[in-house]
Parts: sequence; structure tokens; C-alpha cells
Amino acid sequence: MVTQVGDKELEVKFHISSLPELERRLVETGATLLHPRTHEFNLRFDSPNGALGQAHCMLRLRRDNSSHMTFKGPSTTLGGVLARQEIEFDVSNFTQAQKLIEALGFGSKFMYEKHRTTYAMDGLKVTLDEMPYGNFIEIEGTEPEPIQAAAQQLGLDWEQRLPETYISIFRRLKDLYGLRFMDLSFENFKGIEVSLQRAGIQPADK
Repeated sequence: MVTQVGDKELEVKFHISSLPELERRLVETGATLLHPRTHEFNLRFDSPNGALGQAHCMLRLRRDNSSHMTFKGPSTTLGGVLARQEIEFDVSNFTQAQKLIEALGFGSKFMYEKHRTTYAMDGLKVTLDEMPYGNFIEIEGTEPEPIQAAAQQLGLDWEQRLPETYISIFRRLKDLYGLRFMDLSFENFKGIEVSLQRAGIQPADK
């Protein structure tokens, strides 16, 4: 479950060049492994007229070791980190949850996947994310200051934090490289080399 202020999620994201090195730094800080590397499968839903996307909201169904339904509201910036409403809960049956969402008039608009490793670090949740187009770290907590302090402790350049979602990065890469596929999957990116630096995204690990 995401750490929240009420139902407000605070997080910061960085692109990283060396996943093993950053994980080594995490372990050296005394971080505790919460969940080993796990494959995630996500479906994002919207109404036929795209009302959720237009309102900068998201409705998602995720399957990893269990299944979760998530709503995210529009994001704001608080102390240099992203803050947005997040409501998330576990569901016992992924397929039935998808049928319920569709019965309410929402359709699956987008699929994306990643591999995620999760650590706990000084009351924060730190995730190492392997996306089809590159590797990232997310730091989540209840206040901006500890998040920034953790980033500094891990040797991350605070100025390289990313104020956008994995999906918006994917859209930028699609435009830049003329990619025609719709889903953010490892299969779709097989044999395709993309440069996040060409998209203006620099690695934050020094």
C-alpha cells in the first residue's frame, strides 16, 4: 500500500543508469527489502469520452502478487515532490474486478507493465522500477523533506527529478521515435533501442 497523507500520495521519480549500483546503495543505508523483484501488469480505464484523462485522473487495475484497484486524482507540487490523491485497495479477483469496472461504463484504454523491487528506508517506500524503456527509482513518503533527504543519501541529483508519469514518458518516446504500438509492454519494445537522454531525461545517479 502506498504511504499517504490522508489519501494524498507524495512521491518523486528519477531515471537511473545503474540499477545494481543504486540497489547496493540502498542496502548500505540499511533499507529493508519489502518485496523482491515482481512483474506488474496494469490496465488503465477511462469513460468513452475520456473524461478521467481530461480531468488528469486515473483509474487502474494492477496485478502483481495480488490484485489492486487504484484511483489517482490530479497532481500538484508540494516541496518539490508530486502530491496527488490516491485511493487504493486490494481486490480478490482481477477478472471480476475488470468486469465490474467495465459494467460501470469504463473501458480498458491502455496496458503497461514493469518489474518492481520494493524497499523500506527510514519510513519511506522506495521502489526500483524496470520499465520497457529504462530504469527508475521512486521515493514515497508523508512529507517532502525526508524524501529529498533520502534522494541525497542515495547520491541522486535532485534537479533531475521527473515531474511526470511513466505513461507520459512513453507518449514522448512514441512521438520522438514514431512508435505506432499502443501498449507499454516489454514485447513491444523488444529489439527497439530508445534514448531517454534524447527525450531530455537525464540519469540522476552520480
